[in-house]
Amino acid sequence: MAKIKITQVKSKIGAPERQKRTLAALGLKKLHQTVEHDDTPVILGMVEKVKHLVTVEK
Repeated sequence: MAKIKITQVKSKIGAPERQKRTLAALGLKKLHQTVEHDDTPVILGMVEKVKHLVTVEK
């Protein structure tokens, strides 16, 4: 399965609690932290909800 790299580029301060929990579920704890996940519909849906806080690389 294809992998994607997700990097948090904006702070979660001021974001709704639901978006903070989505970042935590993706494994992002700090600014500029990068995690790698499989390219699944579930992960892509989570990324879509916080797309203004992260960048995605294939």
